[in-house]
This record gives sequence, structure tokens and C-alpha cells, in this order.
Amino acid sequence: MPTVVTPLSAISWALVVRGLVAIAFAILTFVWPGVTLGAIVILFAVYALVDGAASIAASLRERTRGWTPLIGGIVSVVAAIVTFLKPALTLLALVTLVAIWAIARGVMDILAAIRLRREIEGEWMLALGGAMSILFGVLVFVSPRAGAVVTAWWIALYALVFGLVLLVCGMKLRSLAKRIQSI
Repeated sequence: MPTVVTPLSAISWALVVRGLVAIAFAILTFVWPGVTLGAIVILFAVYALVDGAASIAASLRERTRGWTPLIGGIVSVVAAIVTFLKPALTLLALVTLVAIWAIARGVMDILAAIRLRREIEGEWMLALGGAMSILFGVLVFVSPRAGAVVTAWWIALYALVFGLVLLVCGMKLRSLAKRIQSI
């Protein structure tokens, strides 16, 4: 039976560690949401820079694909430079995009609810969800800084729940491995 216990022990240990790290990340994000958002913006800048450089290099090496990869690469590098120089501007653009998305999605949900009104009961819940999306989008437009903080808190909430799930799962696997080992 040791062949079953060893993998279970290794998996349980990894799940517990991952869960604890996720919970720690969640707590830090709740305490310092701005740091989390800053890290996300910097990661985007690094990604855009590497993406752009790779695209430019590939287009210069292989000229048969046309000029679009070169232009795309230049756009990515410019986006990276702007993000490095003006990270708050990039964050504001992201939050604005979320606000626009929420409003557009809310309008579409309300229109869908109106169309479904003759087909199903409870369509009002879709309309209510749409109205909530519109309200959220408007609130983010009115206060983009609060919208950014709320986004960080949602990330933290996800990390907290995910971390707790991993922690519980790891502990259950550890308990199972101990029971198997005692047989």
C-alpha cells in the first residue's frame, strides 16, 4: 500500500501549500489592493514588451508575412513604454474598459429579457442583472479609483475562496493517506 500513500501525501502537501499561498495573497490584496493592481499593470507592460519585440524580430527575419506583424509589434512596444511611463493611465484605461463592458452587457441583458418576456417566466431576473451591470458601470465611470479597488477585491475574494478549497482538499487527502497507511 505505500505506493498509494506516497502520491497522496505529495499531492496533499502541494495543495495545502498552494492554498496557504492563495490565502496569503488574498489577505495582502485586501490590505493593499493598489499593490496588486500595480503588479498587474507591470506584468501587462512586460508581456506587451516581449510580445512586441518577438513580433518585430519575426517580421524582420521573415519578410514574407507582410507588414502587419511589424506594425503589431510596434504597437505592443509603444503600449509597453506608455504603461511603464504612465502606469496609472493604463490602469484607468483598463477600469474604463470594464465600465464600458458592464454598461454594454447590461443593456444587452435587458434587451434579451424583453425579448424573452413572452417565452419564459422569471425574465425579470435577467433584466435585474442587466440593470445591476449598468449601475456598476456608471459607478465605475463616476469613481474609477473605487472601481479599480473593487476589481482588486474581487481578485482577492477569488484567491481566498480558491485557497480555502485547496486547503480543505489537501487536508482531506492527507487524512486519507494516513488512514491508508494505518491499514
